[in-house]
Amino acid sequence: MATIKEVSELAEVSLATVSRVINNTAQVKPHTRIRVEEAMKKLGYRPNFIAQSLASNKSNTVGYVVPELHGSFFGSMLSGSEHILRKSSKHLFISAGHSNQQDEINAIDSLRDRRCDALILHLEAIEDDYLIELAKSGVKFILVNRHIDAIPQHCIGINNVHGGYIATKALIDQGHTNIGYISGSLWKVDAEERLQGHKKALQEAGIPFNADWLKEGDFQAASGYELASILLDNHPTLTALACANDEMAYGACNAIRERGLSIPEDISVIGFDDIEFSAFTYPRLTTIHYPTREIGEMAARWVLKNVYGQNHEVSTEIVSPYLVKRDSIASPTEK
Repeated sequence: MATIKEVSELAEVSLATVSRVINNTAQVKPHTRIRVEEAMKKLGYRPNFIAQSLASNKSNTVGYVVPELHGSFFGSMLSGSEHILRKSSKHLFISAGHSNQQDEINAIDSLRDRRCDALILHLEAIEDDYLIELAKSGVKFILVNRHIDAIPQHCIGINNVHGGYIATKALIDQGHTNIGYISGSLWKVDAEERLQGHKKALQEAGIPFNADWLKEGDFQAASGYELASILLDNHPTLTALACANDEMAYGACNAIRERGLSIPEDISVIGFDDIEFSAFTYPRLTTIHYPTREIGEMAARWVLKNVYGQNHEVSTEIVSPYLVKRDSIASPTEK
């Protein structure tokens, strides 16, 4: 088996330069990198990452906990992180927490047992106190889609209240006052915050909040379909639906069409997240942009800077979402 010394001799560079190419830890001139990579290929050299991790006390792996492994929302976020980490020869171990506190704790423990250098966490059930103690214990982690006042340096997320506000305001600005709302599971922080924003927009416009016009879903398309059906059947004067994510909006749109109604002529629909498919629905879905890929990239850069000492610009400020107006909302028609 070829050694790093043989690679350096064939490429006519120092051992340190070969190491920098392998670990992608510093700037190497492009023509030098090519020589090293060609030498490695010619000799059949494969880096011994186990030996490297023992020598550096780093495993070059990052643990990632997400609620589920399906859906474009989490796929986009994971893809953003993986893209940035892969360029620095870091690898992901991924685990699902299933929005269950014990499963989330087990996932974190499992990734720590595998000597991950850092954790990127998208958690929904674990209490704040657990994460505050985790930070105090010295575990390197960044929390996405959630803010904890006691550990702001460990948090990246968006202003969900503002997102919920501008979603409903977009409908009000079109002239709607009879607005149904389909929330996510309200024990989840982001769902509750988006509902807060919805209520704020109604209050600001002088529209009373009616609990009968609120239905609690679970962020899945099937719940959007079921709950939109109930709202449409029980409230024939309804002219608009605000949904706490795009997937529930897709389900709601199906329920609307099944009743022979048109979008947006009869019912306007707005979502939240701006997942990729929303630009290709018919009509194209108006929604609130959640920069999932960008937040995944931000989390990865946080890890590279704070764990591996790389020079990256990072921010843990709360990101503001914005309206993406497409074709699914319009002014209400007479009913």
